[in-house]
Amino acid sequence: MDNIRNFSIIAHIDHGKSTLSDRLIQATHIIPEREFKDQLLDTMEIERERGITIKSQTICLPYTAKDGRTYHLNLIDTPGHVDFTYEVSRALASCEGALLLIDASQGVEAQTLANLFLALEHDLEIIPVINKIDLPSADIERTRRQIEEDLGLDPQSAILASAKEGTGIDEVLEAIVTLLPPPAAETRRPLKALIFDSHYDAYRGTVVHLRVFEGRIRAGDIIQFMSNGAEYRVEEVGIFQVQRVPEKELHAGQVGYILAGIKTVSDTRCGDTVTHRSNPCDAAMPGFKAAKPVVFSSIYPVASDGYADLTAALEKLKLNDAALIYEKDSSVALGFGFRCGFLGLLHLEVVQERLEREYDLSLILTAPSVRYELTMADGSTMVIDNPALYPDPAQIQSAREPYIQASIIVPERYMGAVMQLCLDRRGSNKNYQYLTSDRLEMTFELPLAEVIYDFYDRLKSVTQGYGSFDYELIDFRETDLVKLDILINGERVDALSQLVHRERAVGRARQACERLRDEIPRQMFKVAIQGAIGGKIIARKTVSPFRKDVTAKCYGGDITRKRKLLEKQKKGKKRMKIVGKVMIPQSAFLAVLKSDKQ
Repeated sequence: MDNIRNFSIIAHIDHGKSTLSDRLIQATHIIPEREFKDQLLDTMEIERERGITIKSQTICLPYTAKDGRTYHLNLIDTPGHVDFTYEVSRALASCEGALLLIDASQGVEAQTLANLFLALEHDLEIIPVINKIDLPSADIERTRRQIEEDLGLDPQSAILASAKEGTGIDEVLEAIVTLLPPPAAETRRPLKALIFDSHYDAYRGTVVHLRVFEGRIRAGDIIQFMSNGAEYRVEEVGIFQVQRVPEKELHAGQVGYILAGIKTVSDTRCGDTVTHRSNPCDAAMPGFKAAKPVVFSSIYPVASDGYADLTAALEKLKLNDAALIYEKDSSVALGFGFRCGFLGLLHLEVVQERLEREYDLSLILTAPSVRYELTMADGSTMVIDNPALYPDPAQIQSAREPYIQASIIVPERYMGAVMQLCLDRRGSNKNYQYLTSDRLEMTFELPLAEVIYDFYDRLKSVTQGYGSFDYELIDFRETDLVKLDILINGERVDALSQLVHRERAVGRARQACERLRDEIPRQMFKVAIQGAIGGKIIARKTVSPFRKDVTAKCYGGDITRKRKLLEKQKKGKKRMKIVGKVMIPQSAFLAVLKSDKQ
């Protein structure tokens, strides 16, 4: 047990977490140099392109320290984005310590603080590491001051490293061995193991990633999941070393995997406790909660004959992504599709890109929405996330929408611009404090519906990329909710409907009408594009018709002849409008979703 160290690397996005993982793997020589590739633990193409970790990985690194002993270092990698905070918390619960990575040029940012507090909640030993010291813009002394003032950690204990150059990697490995405690575990007690992740293998079923806290687990054992009571016979146990390595058993303190013929990832819930059926442990590990989606959108195939392919693709994707939920949906304009729930906007983008790339699908997504709570006139409550299910406003007594607490860290010179942005989004400033003489942390309470639209893009724009953002859901609050309908040629297009706050309705309606006017092709008759709340029109744009010059043959003469021809043409256009149908191109649906670039 003394030779095991379980640790994680936590950091803000783009502070070099994956690069440091690569250097640690190279330093322990568990993979031949010719087989090595950058971002080794990021297995998805989209992770490599964006430089983010979406699906966390685990690896066991054998390391011979300066004292001559060989240690087993279990690196439990974590996703970096706020959407996956729950997965990060479960991974941290499986560790005894963490490397807190800080970019020497950027300094302490919003998720650096959020992840540190998450680690301290689990009583982890923290080792600060100042990364990217090779950059010309690196300011090591300023970063040390921030570590002391913002984080309350000892700045002199911070290890200076450059993961890209390979500098300081030996010091990091020695610090893991000497400063992090070994797991305090009891092998003689009943089995208690925490599931912190899982993924799907096409040949073996679900691979469950777990940390054993008490007892032992071997192939042939009958295990039970404590959240749903499901029972399975273990087929194989082992550890991760880039590839899965089977072992005879996993004992208390170890991190590894089990295979038990589990058909879907959704059966293995992140944060669940595994125990023996015949000799169960006394209580489950604390902190388990089911993943709850917060952003909702409908997905439709571009061509109606692509519905079967989309169904098959979602079923396969669900095997690897337990947080994705979906149900059948239909639209008059777009046909059959699925209503999907996501952990956040990044999760939505990732699912969309994976469906389009891995399964070669062309998709249309409706405007993202959040979940609203409605109190009806008869006293009953109703939860909706789809504009199509919005009831008659006369039956609604009150509506509530989810609010978040946003923590934004910015240089002082952008304070006014950020405050204006948040106030424009119906936010309220709760607190702000100076972290250093020129950097401050601002705390706002904002409606989640305003954040999912284009908030992050606008924040990056007004702060010139220096603003960092982290949030958590707090509660539901009263709101003045309305359903915004888009009418084209007098007909409602259900796929373009949105649930918005009454104050924002006119702006959203005008923006949608302008974008549609640019996208809908001209017809032989005038096409009216209108935004409406119930029967009240609040915005309108018109697509001008093609027009034949019927007066071209009139050379001079009386004006009444020209008027007669124009009136005749006008009647024909009116008759054509009654029978004419407007085909809405797919680009029009996508144009409405684009964030406001103004």
